[in-house]
Amino acid sequence: MSGRDAGVLLAGVGAVVSPIGLGEVPALMSRVDNKYLVTAATMARLAAEVGDRFQVLEIGGLRQFRYTSTYFDTPELLTFHQHRQGRRRRFKLRTRTYLDGGGRWLELKLSGARGSTDKHRIPYDDAPGRLLTREALDFVRDTLVSELHIMAPEGLGPVLSTDYRRVTLIDRSGAARVTCDTGLLCHDGRRSAPARRDLVLLESKSADGKAMVDKVLRGMGVRPVSVSKYCLAVAALRELRANRWHPVLHHYLDPKVLPRAACRTHSRAGC
Repeated sequence: MSGRDAGVLLAGVGAVVSPIGLGEVPALMSRVDNKYLVTAATMARLAAEVGDRFQVLEIGGLRQFRYTSTYFDTPELLTFHQHRQGRRRRFKLRTRTYLDGGGRWLELKLSGARGSTDKHRIPYDDAPGRLLTREALDFVRDTLVSELHIMAPEGLGPVLSTDYRRVTLIDRSGAARVTCDTGLLCHDGRRSAPARRDLVLLESKSADGKAMVDKVLRGMGVRPVSVSKYCLAVAALRELRANRWHPVLHHYLDPKVLPRAACRTHSRAGC
């Protein structure tokens, strides 16, 4: 690993952009997400190109926040395999704790038509992040039936957690935002897998997937990647096949800690 520390760079980017409070940020619960994996140098170029068009989320005087998410799945890893296979009706279930901004939510992310993402969530401050309460299970069952017309699987339980830092940039038009994640660490209580410190995982979120940032990145020769923090973490920590995620897995995560089995699979795939 070499190059600049992307987390330090983003702290600098956030410091020079005008702030916006959480109450002023428009909701984007239904949207199209485009994900990009960029170097710190590319992030610096992007910030210079679009900086005056964006504001940075600020809460309690902070502009870079620590997040931890715990993902839930069945013992057979149903949701992982549905995502790996590209099933049309699929979901991810997690708790997300905002370590700096405060609060915890239970979030159910549904994959919809034409690559759209619908996020449903309920406050979860009064429950542990690794526990699904009766209220939580009712929420999951009701949402899956009403939105995807499927029954919730049995045996949902905590599988792994991800920790990272995030800077959120909000388009001044209110129609789009960009989340910038660094310092990713995946862990399941037995093993851990950190990401490279010189890379940023960008997510451009907009109603149609054609935000200004997407156009600028295309002009810079940067293309979207297929990536899921949860699926990458499962593949790395459980040594499972990741199919289309293999190139990102071996570029994004620290190669020193990747399982040898995953590296062999990667080599055979020619990624």
